[in-house]
Amino acid sequence: MNGIVAYGAYVPYWRLDRAGITQALGAPAGRGTRSVASHDEDTTSMAVEAARVALRSAPGVAPAALYFATATPAYLDKTNATAIHAGLDLDPAAAAFDMVGSVRSGAGALRAGLDAGRPTLCALADVRTGLAGGGDEREGGDAAAAFLLAPDGPEAPVLATPVGWASATAEFLERWRLPGDAASRQWEERFGEHVYVPLGEAALTQALKQAGITAAGVDHLIVTGPHGRAVKRVAQAAGTRPGSVGDDLGGVVGNTGTAHAGLLLAEVLDRAGPDQLVAQVWLADGADAVIWRTTGALAARRARPAVAAQLAGGGQVSYATFLTWRGFLQREPPRRPDPQRPAAPPALRREAWKFGFTGSRCQACGARHLPPQRVCVKCQAVDRMTPERMADVPAVISTYTVDRLAYSLSPPVVAAVVDFEGGGRFQCELADVDPASVKIGDRVEMTFRRLFTAGGVHNYFWKARPRR
Repeated sequence: MNGIVAYGAYVPYWRLDRAGITQALGAPAGRGTRSVASHDEDTTSMAVEAARVALRSAPGVAPAALYFATATPAYLDKTNATAIHAGLDLDPAAAAFDMVGSVRSGAGALRAGLDAGRPTLCALADVRTGLAGGGDEREGGDAAAAFLLAPDGPEAPVLATPVGWASATAEFLERWRLPGDAASRQWEERFGEHVYVPLGEAALTQALKQAGITAAGVDHLIVTGPHGRAVKRVAQAAGTRPGSVGDDLGGVVGNTGTAHAGLLLAEVLDRAGPDQLVAQVWLADGADAVIWRTTGALAARRARPAVAAQLAGGGQVSYATFLTWRGFLQREPPRRPDPQRPAAPPALRREAWKFGFTGSRCQACGARHLPPQRVCVKCQAVDRMTPERMADVPAVISTYTVDRLAYSLSPPVVAAVVDFEGGGRFQCELADVDPASVKIGDRVEMTFRRLFTAGGVHNYFWKARPRR
Protein backbone atom coordinates (compact mmCIF):
# COMPACT_ATOMS: atom_id res chain seq x y z
CA MET A 1 0.00 0.00 0.00
CA ASN A 2 1.15 3.54 -0.74
CA GLY A 3 2.02 6.01 2.00
CA ILE A 4 2.18 9.80 2.14
CA VAL A 5 5.46 10.97 0.61
CA ALA A 6 4.46 14.66 0.35
CA TYR A 7 1.52 16.84 1.31
CA GLY A 8 0.33 20.42 0.99
CA ALA A 9 -2.53 22.67 1.98
CA TYR A 10 -3.99 25.89 0.67
CA VAL A 11 -6.04 28.35 2.73
CA PRO A 12 -7.31 31.37 0.78
CA TYR A 13 -6.03 34.80 1.76
CA TRP A 14 -9.40 36.34 2.62
CA ARG A 15 -11.34 36.05 5.90
CA LEU A 16 -14.92 36.95 6.77
CA ASP A 17 -15.46 38.05 10.37
CA ARG A 18 -18.61 36.38 11.63
CA ALA A 19 -19.43 39.60 13.49
CA GLY A 20 -20.13 41.10 10.07
CA ILE A 21 -22.91 38.56 9.53
CA THR A 22 -24.37 39.42 12.92
CA GLN A 23 -24.24 43.14 12.17
CA ALA A 24 -25.86 42.74 8.75
CA LEU A 25 -28.61 40.29 9.65
CA GLY A 26 -29.16 40.96 13.33
CA ALA A 27 -28.87 37.26 14.16
CA PRO A 28 -26.07 35.60 16.19
CA ALA A 29 -23.37 34.15 13.93
CA GLY A 30 -20.74 33.16 16.48
CA ARG A 31 -17.20 34.39 16.92
CA GLY A 32 -14.05 34.23 14.87
CA THR A 33 -13.61 34.16 11.11
CA ARG A 34 -14.08 31.84 8.17
CA SER A 35 -11.84 31.51 5.11
CA VAL A 36 -13.23 32.85 1.85
CA ALA A 37 -12.18 31.90 -1.66
CA SER A 38 -11.72 35.05 -3.69
CA HIS A 39 -13.92 35.97 -6.65
CA ASP A 40 -11.24 34.46 -8.93
CA GLU A 41 -10.91 31.16 -7.05
CA ASP A 42 -12.86 27.92 -7.13
CA THR A 43 -12.23 24.33 -6.11
CA THR A 44 -10.16 23.68 -9.24
CA SER A 45 -7.79 26.63 -8.71
CA MET A 46 -7.40 25.90 -4.99
CA ALA A 47 -6.61 22.25 -5.70
CA VAL A 48 -3.83 23.38 -8.06
CA GLU A 49 -2.34 25.56 -5.31
CA ALA A 50 -2.40 22.80 -2.67
CA ALA A 51 -0.95 20.27 -5.11
CA ARG A 52 1.88 22.63 -6.08
CA VAL A 53 2.95 22.72 -2.43
CA ALA A 54 2.93 18.92 -2.25
CA LEU A 55 4.81 18.37 -5.51
CA ARG A 56 7.56 20.83 -4.57
CA SER A 57 8.39 18.59 -1.60
CA ALA A 58 8.96 15.52 -3.77
CA PRO A 59 10.33 16.66 -7.15
CA GLY A 60 11.60 13.17 -7.98
CA VAL A 61 8.16 11.54 -7.88
CA ALA A 62 5.96 11.82 -11.00
CA PRO A 63 2.29 11.03 -10.33
CA ALA A 64 0.85 8.30 -12.53
CA ALA A 65 -2.69 9.41 -11.66
CA LEU A 66 -4.57 12.36 -10.21
CA TYR A 67 -7.78 12.01 -8.19
CA PHE A 68 -9.77 15.17 -7.44
CA ALA A 69 -12.49 15.21 -4.76
CA THR A 70 -14.96 18.02 -4.09
CA ALA A 71 -18.61 18.58 -3.27
CA THR A 72 -18.64 21.83 -5.30
CA PRO A 73 -17.11 21.18 -8.73
CA ALA A 74 -16.60 24.10 -11.09
CA TYR A 75 -17.99 22.02 -13.97
CA LEU A 76 -20.52 19.23 -14.32
CA ASP A 77 -20.38 16.88 -17.31
CA LYS A 78 -16.72 17.84 -17.72
CA THR A 79 -13.71 16.52 -15.83
CA ASN A 80 -12.30 19.20 -13.54
CA ALA A 81 -9.20 17.14 -12.75
CA THR A 82 -7.91 17.68 -16.29
CA ALA A 83 -7.54 21.43 -15.63
CA ILE A 84 -5.65 20.62 -12.41
CA HIS A 85 -3.50 18.17 -14.39
CA ALA A 86 -2.70 20.91 -16.94
CA GLY A 87 -2.06 23.54 -14.26
CA LEU A 88 0.50 21.23 -12.65
CA ASP A 89 2.07 20.36 -16.01
CA LEU A 90 1.80 16.63 -15.29
CA ASP A 91 2.83 13.98 -17.79
CA PRO A 92 0.09 13.45 -20.41
CA ALA A 93 0.26 9.72 -19.61
CA ALA A 94 -0.96 10.42 -16.06
CA ALA A 95 -4.69 9.78 -15.70
CA ALA A 96 -6.99 12.41 -14.17
CA PHE A 97 -10.34 11.58 -12.59
CA ASP A 98 -13.02 13.45 -10.62
CA MET A 99 -14.64 12.09 -7.48
CA VAL A 100 -17.29 14.73 -6.90
CA GLY A 101 -20.67 15.42 -5.42
CA SER A 102 -20.27 14.70 -1.71
CA VAL A 103 -18.02 15.32 1.26
CA ARG A 104 -17.30 11.59 1.50
CA SER A 105 -15.62 11.69 -1.91
CA GLY A 106 -12.49 12.97 -0.12
CA ALA A 107 -12.16 9.74 1.84
CA GLY A 108 -12.82 7.76 -1.34
CA ALA A 109 -10.10 9.57 -3.30
CA LEU A 110 -7.56 9.04 -0.54
CA ARG A 111 -8.43 5.35 -0.19
CA ALA A 112 -8.16 4.85 -3.96
CA GLY A 113 -4.77 6.57 -3.95
CA LEU A 114 -3.47 4.39 -1.14
CA ASP A 115 -4.61 1.23 -2.92
CA ALA A 116 -3.17 2.28 -6.29
CA GLY A 117 0.30 0.84 -5.74
CA ARG A 118 1.83 3.56 -7.92
CA PRO A 119 2.50 7.29 -7.35
CA THR A 120 -0.89 9.01 -7.09
CA LEU A 121 -1.78 12.61 -6.34
CA CYS A 122 -5.00 13.18 -4.38
CA ALA A 123 -6.41 16.72 -4.26
CA LEU A 124 -9.34 17.67 -2.02
CA ALA A 125 -11.05 21.07 -2.19
CA ASP A 126 -14.32 22.72 -1.27
CA VAL A 127 -16.05 26.10 -1.36
CA ARG A 128 -18.70 25.95 1.36
CA THR A 129 -21.71 28.10 0.79
CA GLY A 130 -25.17 28.43 2.28
CA LEU A 131 -28.15 30.72 2.47
CA ALA A 132 -27.68 34.04 4.26
CA GLY A 133 -27.77 33.57 8.02
CA GLY A 134 -27.63 29.79 7.79
CA GLY A 135 -25.26 27.38 9.48
CA ASP A 136 -23.32 26.51 6.33
CA GLU A 137 -22.60 30.19 5.69
CA ARG A 138 -21.35 31.04 9.17
CA GLU A 139 -19.65 27.71 10.00
CA GLY A 140 -18.31 26.82 6.57
CA GLY A 141 -14.94 27.65 5.07
CA ASP A 142 -12.95 27.30 1.87
CA ALA A 143 -9.65 25.42 1.50
CA ALA A 144 -7.79 22.64 -0.29
CA ALA A 145 -5.34 19.89 0.61
CA ALA A 146 -3.25 17.52 -1.48
CA PHE A 147 -1.35 14.30 -0.77
CA LEU A 148 1.22 12.59 -2.95
CA LEU A 149 0.92 8.87 -2.24
CA ALA A 150 3.63 6.42 -3.30
CA PRO A 151 5.66 3.44 -2.09
CA ASP A 152 8.62 4.14 0.17
CA GLY A 153 11.77 5.01 -1.77
CA PRO A 154 15.13 6.76 -1.45
CA GLU A 155 14.08 9.82 -3.48
CA ALA A 156 10.89 10.35 -1.48
CA PRO A 157 10.66 8.39 1.76
CA VAL A 158 7.23 7.82 3.24
CA LEU A 159 6.26 10.43 5.85
CA ALA A 160 3.20 8.60 7.16
CA THR A 161 2.01 5.09 6.41
CA PRO A 162 -1.53 3.71 6.91
CA VAL A 163 -1.66 0.86 9.39
CA GLY A 164 -5.44 0.48 9.62
CA TRP A 165 -8.53 1.47 7.66
CA ALA A 166 -12.21 0.74 8.20
CA SER A 167 -15.56 2.00 6.92
CA ALA A 168 -19.16 1.90 8.08
CA THR A 169 -21.79 2.66 5.45
CA ALA A 170 -25.53 3.20 5.78
CA GLU A 171 -28.17 4.78 3.56
CA PHE A 172 -29.90 7.70 5.26
CA LEU A 173 -30.99 11.21 4.32
CA GLU A 174 -29.16 13.73 6.51
CA ARG A 175 -27.73 16.31 4.07
CA TRP A 176 -28.48 16.74 0.39
CA ARG A 177 -28.52 19.21 -2.51
CA LEU A 178 -30.31 18.80 -5.81
CA PRO A 179 -28.51 19.69 -9.07
CA GLY A 180 -28.81 23.43 -9.65
CA ASP A 181 -29.51 24.31 -6.01
CA ALA A 182 -27.33 27.01 -4.48
CA ALA A 183 -27.34 25.57 -0.96
CA SER A 184 -27.65 22.22 0.79
CA ARG A 185 -30.52 21.15 2.98
CA GLN A 186 -30.19 19.27 6.25
CA TRP A 187 -32.44 17.12 8.39
CA GLU A 188 -33.12 17.89 12.03
CA GLU A 189 -29.84 17.85 13.99
CA ARG A 190 -30.74 15.16 16.52
CA PHE A 191 -31.39 12.67 13.72
CA GLY A 192 -27.92 13.17 12.23
CA GLU A 193 -26.30 12.80 15.63
CA HIS A 194 -28.29 9.62 16.28
CA VAL A 195 -27.09 8.06 13.02
CA TYR A 196 -23.50 9.27 12.80
CA VAL A 197 -22.20 8.56 16.29
CA PRO A 198 -22.50 4.73 16.24
CA LEU A 199 -21.13 4.62 12.67
CA GLY A 200 -18.11 6.72 13.63
CA GLU A 201 -17.44 4.67 16.74
CA ALA A 202 -17.70 1.41 14.78
CA ALA A 203 -15.31 2.57 12.04
CA LEU A 204 -12.73 3.85 14.52
CA THR A 205 -12.91 0.69 16.64
CA GLN A 206 -12.37 -1.52 13.61
CA ALA A 207 -9.48 0.61 12.29
CA LEU A 208 -7.74 0.49 15.67
CA LYS A 209 -8.22 -3.27 15.81
CA GLN A 210 -6.76 -3.65 12.32
CA ALA A 211 -3.77 -1.53 13.36
CA GLY A 212 -3.29 -3.66 16.48
CA ILE A 213 -3.48 -0.74 18.92
CA THR A 214 -5.89 0.72 21.44
CA ALA A 215 -7.35 4.22 21.49
CA ALA A 216 -5.09 5.08 24.41
CA GLY A 217 -2.07 4.76 22.10
CA VAL A 218 -3.29 7.44 19.67
CA ASP A 219 -1.20 10.63 19.75
CA HIS A 220 -3.41 12.74 17.46
CA LEU A 221 -7.15 12.35 16.80
CA ILE A 222 -8.88 14.05 13.85
CA VAL A 223 -12.67 13.81 13.53
CA THR A 224 -14.37 15.80 10.78
CA GLY A 225 -17.71 16.06 9.05
CA PRO A 226 -20.42 18.60 8.26
CA HIS A 227 -22.46 17.58 11.34
CA GLY A 228 -20.78 19.43 14.20
CA ARG A 229 -22.60 17.78 17.10
CA ALA A 230 -21.83 14.28 15.84
CA VAL A 231 -18.16 15.18 15.34
CA LYS A 232 -17.86 16.35 18.96
CA ARG A 233 -19.62 13.25 20.30
CA VAL A 234 -17.35 10.84 18.42
CA ALA A 235 -14.22 12.73 19.48
CA GLN A 236 -15.31 12.74 23.12
CA ALA A 237 -16.14 9.03 23.13
CA ALA A 238 -12.96 7.91 21.33
CA GLY A 239 -10.98 7.30 24.53
CA THR A 240 -7.70 8.63 23.16
CA ARG A 241 -5.05 10.10 25.42
CA PRO A 242 -5.61 13.61 26.85
CA GLY A 243 -4.50 16.36 24.49
CA SER A 244 -4.79 14.20 21.38
CA VAL A 245 -7.62 16.29 19.92
CA GLY A 246 -6.18 19.46 18.43
CA ASP A 247 -7.76 22.65 17.16
CA ASP A 248 -10.34 21.95 14.45
CA LEU A 249 -9.59 25.41 12.95
CA GLY A 250 -13.29 26.27 13.13
CA GLY A 251 -12.58 29.65 14.74
CA VAL A 252 -10.26 30.79 11.94
CA VAL A 253 -11.09 28.80 8.80
CA GLY A 254 -14.43 27.11 9.47
CA ASN A 255 -15.46 23.66 8.27
CA THR A 256 -14.09 23.19 4.77
CA GLY A 257 -16.18 20.15 3.88
CA THR A 258 -14.43 17.71 1.56
CA ALA A 259 -11.07 19.36 2.23
CA HIS A 260 -11.33 19.55 6.02
CA ALA A 261 -10.00 16.10 6.92
CA GLY A 262 -7.04 16.71 4.61
CA LEU A 263 -6.45 20.21 5.96
CA LEU A 264 -6.38 18.98 9.57
CA LEU A 265 -4.14 16.05 8.62
CA ALA A 266 -1.71 18.47 6.96
CA GLU A 267 -1.73 20.62 10.11
CA VAL A 268 -0.97 17.57 12.28
CA LEU A 269 1.86 16.49 9.96
CA ASP A 270 3.30 20.01 10.27
CA ARG A 271 3.94 19.40 13.98
CA ALA A 272 3.89 15.63 14.61
CA GLY A 273 6.98 13.78 15.76
CA PRO A 274 8.37 10.50 14.40
CA ASP A 275 6.65 7.18 15.13
CA GLN A 276 3.42 8.81 16.29
CA LEU A 277 -0.07 7.48 15.64
CA VAL A 278 -2.70 9.67 14.00
CA ALA A 279 -6.33 8.50 13.95
CA GLN A 280 -8.52 10.16 11.34
CA VAL A 281 -12.32 9.80 11.15
CA TRP A 282 -14.67 11.16 8.45
CA LEU A 283 -18.38 11.43 9.23
CA ALA A 284 -20.19 11.88 5.92
CA ASP A 285 -22.90 9.55 4.57
CA GLY A 286 -21.37 6.90 6.82
CA ALA A 287 -17.98 6.85 8.49
CA ASP A 288 -14.41 6.11 7.43
CA ALA A 289 -11.40 5.81 9.73
CA VAL A 290 -7.68 5.47 9.00
CA ILE A 291 -4.75 5.09 11.37
CA TRP A 292 -1.47 6.69 10.26
CA ARG A 293 2.00 6.06 11.70
CA THR A 294 4.51 8.86 11.08
CA THR A 295 8.15 8.15 10.22
CA GLY A 296 11.51 9.73 10.97
CA ALA A 297 11.55 11.33 7.51
CA LEU A 298 8.74 13.72 8.42
CA ALA A 299 10.82 16.35 10.23
CA ALA A 300 13.01 17.03 7.19
CA ARG A 301 10.22 17.08 4.59
CA ARG A 302 7.38 19.12 6.03
CA ALA A 303 5.27 21.20 3.66
CA ARG A 304 6.07 24.87 3.07
CA PRO A 305 4.20 27.06 3.68
CA ALA A 306 2.82 25.30 6.76
CA VAL A 307 -0.86 25.54 7.62
CA ALA A 308 -0.10 27.74 10.64
CA ALA A 309 1.79 30.21 8.45
CA GLN A 310 -1.18 30.49 6.10
CA LEU A 311 -3.57 31.05 8.99
CA ALA A 312 -1.39 33.84 10.40
CA GLY A 313 -1.94 36.09 7.39
CA GLY A 314 -5.06 37.10 5.54
CA GLY A 315 -7.13 40.13 4.72
CA GLN A 316 -10.65 41.01 5.79
CA VAL A 317 -13.56 40.91 3.37
CA SER A 318 -16.91 42.58 4.06
CA TYR A 319 -20.13 40.60 4.22
CA ALA A 320 -21.53 42.44 1.18
CA THR A 321 -18.41 41.57 -0.84
CA PHE A 322 -18.63 37.95 0.32
CA LEU A 323 -22.24 37.73 -0.91
CA THR A 324 -21.21 39.31 -4.22
CA TRP A 325 -18.41 36.79 -4.75
CA ARG A 326 -20.81 33.95 -3.96
CA GLY A 327 -23.39 35.21 -6.45
CA PHE A 328 -26.08 35.99 -3.88
CA LEU A 329 -25.80 39.79 -4.33
CA GLN A 330 -25.81 41.12 -7.87
CA ARG A 331 -24.20 44.53 -8.18
CA GLU A 332 -24.17 46.98 -11.06
CA PRO A 333 -21.11 46.10 -13.17
CA PRO A 334 -18.78 48.67 -14.74
CA ARG A 335 -20.17 50.16 -17.94
CA ARG A 336 -17.80 48.18 -20.07
CA PRO A 337 -18.36 45.29 -22.51
CA ASP A 338 -18.76 41.92 -20.84
CA PRO A 339 -15.81 39.54 -21.34
CA GLN A 340 -16.00 37.20 -24.31
CA ARG A 341 -16.27 33.45 -23.84
CA PRO A 342 -12.86 31.75 -24.25
CA ALA A 343 -12.65 29.61 -27.38
CA ALA A 344 -11.80 25.92 -27.07
CA PRO A 345 -9.44 25.44 -30.07
CA PRO A 346 -6.87 28.14 -29.17
CA ALA A 347 -7.01 27.07 -25.51
CA LEU A 348 -6.06 23.55 -26.60
CA ARG A 349 -3.26 24.77 -28.85
CA ARG A 350 -1.80 26.92 -26.06
CA GLU A 351 -2.39 24.51 -23.16
CA ALA A 352 1.24 24.56 -21.98
CA TRP A 353 1.13 28.35 -21.68
CA LYS A 354 -2.46 28.93 -20.58
CA PHE A 355 -2.55 26.24 -17.89
CA GLY A 356 1.07 25.28 -17.24
CA PHE A 357 2.53 28.81 -17.55
CA THR A 358 5.38 27.45 -19.65
CA GLY A 359 7.51 30.04 -21.44
CA SER A 360 10.54 29.53 -23.64
CA ARG A 361 14.28 30.20 -23.39
CA CYS A 362 16.44 30.92 -26.39
CA GLN A 363 19.20 28.32 -26.82
CA ALA A 364 21.37 30.86 -28.67
CA CYS A 365 21.41 33.79 -26.22
CA GLY A 366 19.52 32.57 -23.13
CA ALA A 367 16.71 35.14 -23.29
CA ARG A 368 13.39 34.15 -21.71
CA HIS A 369 10.10 34.74 -23.46
CA LEU A 370 6.66 35.00 -21.86
CA PRO A 371 4.52 33.94 -23.63
CA PRO A 372 6.69 31.46 -25.55
CA GLN A 373 7.92 32.54 -28.97
CA ARG A 374 9.43 30.95 -32.06
CA VAL A 375 11.67 33.95 -32.84
CA CYS A 376 13.96 35.37 -30.15
CA VAL A 377 13.29 39.06 -29.54
CA LYS A 378 16.91 39.57 -28.49
CA CYS A 379 19.03 37.73 -31.08
CA GLN A 380 16.33 36.85 -33.67
CA ALA A 381 17.22 33.14 -33.63
CA VAL A 382 14.39 31.06 -35.14
CA ASP A 383 12.99 27.85 -33.62
CA ARG A 384 15.83 27.48 -31.14
CA MET A 385 13.67 27.57 -28.02
CA THR A 386 13.52 25.31 -24.96
CA PRO A 387 10.25 25.15 -22.96
CA GLU A 388 10.64 26.46 -19.42
CA ARG A 389 7.91 26.30 -16.75
CA MET A 390 7.68 29.61 -14.89
CA ALA A 391 4.93 28.91 -12.35
CA ASP A 392 7.37 28.42 -9.45
CA VAL A 393 9.87 31.14 -10.38
CA PRO A 394 9.68 34.16 -8.01
CA ALA A 395 9.44 37.68 -9.39
CA VAL A 396 9.40 41.34 -8.36
CA ILE A 397 7.03 44.15 -9.35
CA SER A 398 8.67 46.44 -11.90
CA THR A 399 5.70 48.79 -12.27
CA TYR A 400 1.95 48.71 -11.70
CA THR A 401 -1.30 50.61 -12.17
CA VAL A 402 -4.68 50.60 -10.41
CA ASP A 403 -7.58 50.35 -12.86
CA ARG A 404 -10.95 51.33 -11.39
CA LEU A 405 -12.90 50.90 -14.64
CA ALA A 406 -11.95 47.39 -15.74
CA TYR A 407 -14.53 44.60 -15.50
CA SER A 408 -14.14 42.75 -12.19
CA LEU A 409 -16.23 41.31 -9.36
CA SER A 410 -13.76 42.91 -6.98
CA PRO A 411 -12.68 46.31 -8.30
CA PRO A 412 -10.27 47.95 -8.58
CA VAL A 413 -7.99 45.76 -10.71
CA VAL A 414 -4.28 46.04 -9.97
CA ALA A 415 -2.23 45.32 -13.11
CA ALA A 416 1.52 44.92 -12.81
CA VAL A 417 4.62 44.24 -14.87
CA VAL A 418 6.75 41.65 -13.06
CA ASP A 419 10.38 40.67 -13.64
CA PHE A 420 11.28 37.03 -12.98
CA GLU A 421 14.48 35.84 -11.36
CA GLY A 422 16.81 34.69 -14.12
CA GLY A 423 15.13 36.86 -16.75
CA GLY A 424 11.72 37.29 -18.29
CA ARG A 425 9.11 40.01 -17.96
CA PHE A 426 5.33 39.64 -17.95
CA GLN A 427 2.26 41.81 -17.44
CA CYS A 428 -0.48 40.29 -15.29
CA GLU A 429 -3.08 41.04 -12.65
CA LEU A 430 -2.24 41.02 -8.94
CA ALA A 431 -4.36 38.93 -6.57
CA ASP A 432 -4.84 39.05 -2.78
CA VAL A 433 -3.56 42.61 -2.44
CA ASP A 434 -4.64 45.92 -0.99
CA PRO A 435 -4.17 48.42 -3.85
CA ALA A 436 -2.95 51.04 -1.37
CA SER A 437 -0.10 48.83 -0.13
CA VAL A 438 1.40 47.71 -3.48
CA LYS A 439 4.94 48.96 -4.11
CA ILE A 440 7.51 48.68 -6.86
CA GLY A 441 10.05 46.06 -5.80
CA ASP A 442 7.55 43.89 -3.91
CA ARG A 443 8.32 40.19 -4.26
CA VAL A 444 5.54 38.11 -5.82
CA GLU A 445 4.81 34.54 -6.88
CA MET A 446 2.46 33.12 -9.47
CA THR A 447 -0.94 31.68 -8.57
CA PHE A 448 -3.49 29.75 -10.66
CA ARG A 449 -6.81 31.58 -10.86
CA ARG A 450 -10.11 31.80 -12.71
CA LEU A 451 -9.97 35.14 -14.51
CA PHE A 452 -13.70 35.20 -15.28
CA THR A 453 -16.59 33.04 -16.42
CA ALA A 454 -18.38 33.94 -19.66
CA GLY A 455 -20.94 31.91 -21.58
CA GLY A 456 -20.63 29.11 -19.06
CA VAL A 457 -16.88 28.74 -19.68
CA HIS A 458 -14.29 29.30 -16.94
CA ASN A 459 -11.21 31.15 -18.14
CA TYR A 460 -8.29 29.86 -16.06
CA PHE A 461 -4.90 31.56 -16.16
CA TRP A 462 -2.19 32.86 -13.85
CA LYS A 463 -1.91 35.96 -11.67
CA ALA A 464 0.78 37.19 -9.30
CA ARG A 465 0.33 37.54 -5.54
CA PRO A 466 2.60 38.65 -2.67
CA ARG A 467 4.97 35.85 -1.66
CA ARG A 468 3.75 33.90 1.35
